[in-house]
Amino acid sequence: MFKIIGRIGRQWWMILIIVLVVVANVVCDFLLPIQLGKIIKVLQEAREIQDPVTTVIVEGVYMLLIAGVSAVTAVISSKLSSMVTARAISVTRYQLFKRIGTFSFPEMDKFSTSTLVTRTTNDLTFVGNTLNIFFRFVLYGPLIAAAAIIGMVFLGKWQMTLAIAIALGLIMAFILIVLKIVLPRYDAIQGRLDKVALVTRENLDGLRVIRAYTAEKYQEDKFAGISEKLMKDEVFSNRGLNLLTPIVQLIFGALNVAIYFIGANLIAGNDPTFQYADIAVVVQFSALILTGFILLVAVMLQMPRTIVCANRVNEVIDTEPAVKGAESTPEIREEGTIEFKNVTFTFPGAERPVVENVSFKVGKGETIAFIGATGSGKSTIINLLLRFMDVTKGEILVDGVNVKDYRTEDLNARFGYVPQKGYLFHDTLQNNITIGRPDASPVVVDKALDISQSKEFVSKLPGGVDYEISQGGKNVSGGQRQRLCIARALVMEPEIFVFDDSFSALDYRTDKILRGEIKKRCAGVTNVIVAQRVGTILDAGQIVCLDEGRVMGIGTHRQLLDTCPIYREIALSQMTAEELGIQEG
Repeated sequence: MFKIIGRIGRQWWMILIIVLVVVANVVCDFLLPIQLGKIIKVLQEAREIQDPVTTVIVEGVYMLLIAGVSAVTAVISSKLSSMVTARAISVTRYQLFKRIGTFSFPEMDKFSTSTLVTRTTNDLTFVGNTLNIFFRFVLYGPLIAAAAIIGMVFLGKWQMTLAIAIALGLIMAFILIVLKIVLPRYDAIQGRLDKVALVTRENLDGLRVIRAYTAEKYQEDKFAGISEKLMKDEVFSNRGLNLLTPIVQLIFGALNVAIYFIGANLIAGNDPTFQYADIAVVVQFSALILTGFILLVAVMLQMPRTIVCANRVNEVIDTEPAVKGAESTPEIREEGTIEFKNVTFTFPGAERPVVENVSFKVGKGETIAFIGATGSGKSTIINLLLRFMDVTKGEILVDGVNVKDYRTEDLNARFGYVPQKGYLFHDTLQNNITIGRPDASPVVVDKALDISQSKEFVSKLPGGVDYEISQGGKNVSGGQRQRLCIARALVMEPEIFVFDDSFSALDYRTDKILRGEIKKRCAGVTNVIVAQRVGTILDAGQIVCLDEGRVMGIGTHRQLLDTCPIYREIALSQMTAEELGIQEG
């Protein structure tokens, strides 16, 4: 939690002001019982004082001034606490979001999407609520209790001091016992919150599938099971923590009885140093001690879960990405070239590689395509090229430089990437397609829409390029969404286009026209295409046929038909022998 506080940076001076203001508040609250004792003594000795009414009024005014200063300091500390908390949480949330943005596949395998959402929202909100209480009470509580105890000691009655010491010892013992029992449960609670978020997310994303298969009851039972376990953990934890408040009140109730009993004995024993006013002061001091410890207990009630939440947030921020860019990019002497040298990649813990000994080279302006059965390693090659993951063996060169030697920004700037599943953000259409190049001119945007065959349908949308896209692009069709994603890559005007099965949602006519436009109007740009349809890659200069991660053949369409049985089989499953120009028999 102190890591989160430390992120306020240059505003640390506000914490110092909070400390000073809280100390002033404690001093005022400490003086109030003493002032009350003075007023009671005046009332006791009223017959011996010349003008007791005036004396009481004067002392009362002093008491009101002290109370006023106490109120002002309390308001100031509360406001500053809120400001510091808001700053610390805001900076932490930004760092958390920024760190997640650097994660590659290994980190996303470690932290699921649901737990990252929970940590960014639920966990940080809980930490913020506790920090607000922490700054206001964690210093005030112990200080006011310590001041009151010192005041009791100066009264010189060891019996009362001993009674308070015993009460405080019992309270601390109960706090430690309860926290030891409750703390482990909070790890489980946060884990179950992640599962609740996961099931909720799956239920929303898969709503159509659930309804189509009448699986509502199954999902409800699944959610109810997780929710019930969460409820049991929370009930157990809350019961344990909620015991602290009545225990503290019971102990301090007994302490007040003890104080009155001891005070009565002292007065009955004709102790000249102890008066009725002293009992009132002692009772007020014990109330301050009670207040201080109740505030401390209030913080303690929050601390177990806060520590867990803070650790979960810091765990994400402190996780170093497995894939890191270099500090600077070496001099580039080529442009638009790609080379794989004996590339092998194995997922951690897997028995065999996903891709094995893959080698090829692509020159500037050439087109290379990858085809193969599902699971043959096509998308893995794309992920390695874009350095979403690092190779296990071998090396990948882009423009003659190993991808590991690039600054991340410089490597990304060389690609115009269109993923297999096109995703659009909740923003205007204009901002969606210029997300990688916000300063793109209207001419560049218009050209990208024209090449991607999006211009016609965009012109019919309300507002045109200012049309508001819903989350995920659900208010446009699959084909329109895919074309807009292609337009987004075209706006970048990169050296290399990477199409990861990006034409699958397009009809054959649009597919052919779009690829023709790219070839004609983006001359000199290298193309990397992953495809399921043979018709999409007929014109590729190189086609790599993959099977279970191994290269079964590299060549043109015609060459592979003659030399690669697997490619021939794929081609014949989609097109007739006559269309392929193959003579049967």
